[in-house]
Amino acid sequence: MSDEEKNEETSAASPPVEEVPASAVADEETPVVEAAAESKPDEEATASDKKPGLRKERVGKVVSDKMKQTIVVEVVRRVPHPKFRKIIKRSSKFYAHDEDETAVVGDKVRIVECRPLSKTKRWRLAKVLAH
Repeated sequence: MSDEEKNEETSAASPPVEEVPASAVADEETPVVEAAAESKPDEEATASDKKPGLRKERVGKVVSDKMKQTIVVEVVRRVPHPKFRKIIKRSSKFYAHDEDETAVVGDKVRIVECRPLSKTKRWRLAKVLAH
């Protein structure tokens, strides 16, 4: 059999497809599109009044305050061991900007994510929780 004969057989075996007028399809979907169009102006109005996104916050202990306007904060998290599921402690050190140099070694502090201030500083001191 040639390719032309195969095409003729498949076209003869399948029933003809009825074409639906475009106006009938548009009428069914119109209410959905209008509802979406109505909500867009509200979204655009709030987009211009956007507040900055949620920033990460961490609570930790000040390990060092020997640099000018910079503190090193150690944050300890408790996570399950990947294999044995025992809870273990993991710590991370963050360099944070301390404008007024209020935090001292041993303080419990809250730090908040911010734009990069230097090569290593991406956090700023939000509050000294305990001395």
